[in-house]
Amino acid sequence: MLIFAHRGASAIEPENTLLAFNAACTANSDGVEFDIHHVDGKLMVIHDRYLERTTSGSGLLIAHSYAQLRQLNAGKGAIIPTLDEVLAVVTKQSVINIELKGIEIKDMSLLFDCLDNAKAVLKLNFKQILLSSFNHHLLQAIYRQRPEFSLGALTAGLPLGNAQFAQQLAAYSVHIVLDYVNAEFVIDAHQRGLKVYVYTVDKLIDIKKMKALGVDGIFANNPQQARLYLQQI
Repeated sequence: MLIFAHRGASAIEPENTLLAFNAACTANSDGVEFDIHHVDGKLMVIHDRYLERTTSGSGLLIAHSYAQLRQLNAGKGAIIPTLDEVLAVVTKQSVINIELKGIEIKDMSLLFDCLDNAKAVLKLNFKQILLSSFNHHLLQAIYRQRPEFSLGALTAGLPLGNAQFAQQLAAYSVHIVLDYVNAEFVIDAHQRGLKVYVYTVDKLIDIKKMKALGVDGIFANNPQQARLYLQQI
């Protein structure tokens, strides 16, 4: 079972900062997960649409310029990083799960340019990249434009057709919230050739359950602790 560092090692360092991603790389995780938003012509790595929870700023993320955002404290003096900066830190991770949050279909060229540059400069292997989103229209557009990228179809519930929606999107994996994953869903996804990744799994009792269900990976805020728990099972 793979362990993804959720928003970097967010229980160890401020989430979605270079501090967290450096921590994730030394925390024995199999991969990292983080969120991106398109702001002022840049792809910024941050989870929320609003600034209050994770930075010294306030208000709507997209109401600020890139220069203004780079002046904010994202925790321990860290700044909000760009996608380019994060990729430079996490290139050795087996899987780099980029959740497309504040990004639209019209922004795809910006994302593709960034990934193509990382391949050329950082020697990033596209097989490491997993692009995920709750916006299934966006995933469909990516598949049509750049089918070489693996897709992760996100759901915050338990769909009537189980993992059928992810198969229809030609996804590599289906990402489901811990609250709703069950044996029927996992079996259905595997029968459709999909990996099952579950978010967010931090407690020993939940890790045991995920192991028993046969899921393929979990997203954990403290990947080092999750690895220790997994070794106890």
